[in-house]
Amino acid sequence: MDEAAAPEAPAAPHAPAETRLTVTSPERMRDLGLRLAGIVRAGDLVMLSGELGAGKTTLTRGLGEGLGVRGAVTSPTFVIARVHPSLGDGPPLVHVDAYRLGGGLDEMEDLDLDVSLPESVVVVEWGEGKVEELTEDRLQVVIHRAVGDTSDEVRHVVLTGLGARWADADLEKLAD
Repeated sequence: MDEAAAPEAPAAPHAPAETRLTVTSPERMRDLGLRLAGIVRAGDLVMLSGELGAGKTTLTRGLGEGLGVRGAVTSPTFVIARVHPSLGDGPPLVHVDAYRLGGGLDEMEDLDLDVSLPESVVVVEWGEGKVEELTEDRLQVVIHRAVGDTSDEVRHVVLTGLGARWADADLEKLAD
């Protein structure tokens, strides 16, 4: 068989970039969001998951502060989504809480996330199984905390960058 005629092998999928961090307080979770703002850019989808009270909104608050967006970043549980326009030349922040949504992307169509994504940083809390179809490039952030009757503030955070966008991302610089 002639080597010149051999078909090219498909490109290997990008290996996920992963970083594990320990966060010891709500202030440190907010600081992680501030550092994350230095990495994200317009078109990024960030999916946050973790138990209630894990720190998803606190992380997003720091991200919004770091991006320099307008408005207080609070949990959008009852409004489902909030758009925080940039106060400067950075991207707006779209903060979505999919906790009360049962279906997949079809149920979220009214939010127009596919329209917002190219020019915004879109953060979706509780988005697993609901927004992955928006893009193959996304940052998944899983926050683990002790459950039950505990005052433990320690959180274990796993950040996984999926797709070509995150293949060369230096997620290690998010560590303090």
